[in-house]
Amino acid sequence: MSPPPKPPLQPQLARSAKKMPTGDGIAYEPKYDGFRALVFRGAGEPYVQSRGGKPLGRYFPELDFPAGDYVIDGELVILGGDGAEVFDALQNRIHPAESRINRLAEETPARYRAFDLIALDGESLMDRPFAERRAALVELVSGFEGASEDGPGGWTVGSIELTPLTLDADAAAPWMETGEGVIAKQLDAPYSPGKRTAMVKIKRLRTIDAVVAGWRPGKEPDTVGSLMLGLYDGDDLRVVGHTSGLKAAQKRELVQTLAPYETGDRGSADPSRWAADRDLEWVSLRPELVIEVSFDHVSAGRIRHGAKILRWREDKEPGACTIDQLDQ
Repeated sequence: MSPPPKPPLQPQLARSAKKMPTGDGIAYEPKYDGFRALVFRGAGEPYVQSRGGKPLGRYFPELDFPAGDYVIDGELVILGGDGAEVFDALQNRIHPAESRINRLAEETPARYRAFDLIALDGESLMDRPFAERRAALVELVSGFEGASEDGPGGWTVGSIELTPLTLDADAAAPWMETGEGVIAKQLDAPYSPGKRTAMVKIKRLRTIDAVVAGWRPGKEPDTVGSLMLGLYDGDDLRVVGHTSGLKAAQKRELVQTLAPYETGDRGSADPSRWAADRDLEWVSLRPELVIEVSFDHVSAGRIRHGAKILRWREDKEPGACTIDQLDQ
């Protein structure tokens, strides 16, 4: 019998893939837009650890984990009124003021979506296959006093919700259309801290047509670092994100390409709140250019990561680039 792991512990990681793997011996779960967290429960208060090994518990005082002796892997999420995860609400919790944390704990309570059990009753389960660990997790959560079958994965108790799981790739396909994507796991694989050998993540890839509202200078002189993406919300053009991944030649060429569209407005503020902790230099453009971009995350009406340029849309009217594309 192996002793249970103690914090800090690196969680098992997932490698990226473009398509869902299929075949026997694979389980599928939804991918969430939250904070990865390990929960160590034993004598005393539960210890909640971040993916990076830091304590998270003080930021989420509302979390309720039933008494027992277990270590669970899962994801902290906060849900909006539409039931979708709101990543910004999680980020707002990482704050030094206890009064703010306590207020937000009541206004936007977090949930813990559990998907793996890596220790139970003083014994490590990491060497056991995932299929056994998952079965033990279901038995543990369903056996807690007050557990009910009304959670997304069947069982919920306190702050714990079991994640849905299916062995059918077709049944998992809707998660690629409406959620953040899919996590595929090998049923016979042990739990491997810090390794990417037993899990695959397939992110939902989305596309929109956006107005080029401006550009940000690159690190090198006379280069474009990124394009500012705008969408119309009624008559207002809202900056909702930026592009990334421009090649060196593109960065130089775009300075001349965009010059005829410049309005003369420049600034060093952050009109789109891409990174509220730092100022961003920007150059405004007339809303006449349209590009199609791909991206994977939206949070609070903004594209959270840099979008990839797919093509320029000379055939698209800027006014047709509306904010409702982010809801699709």
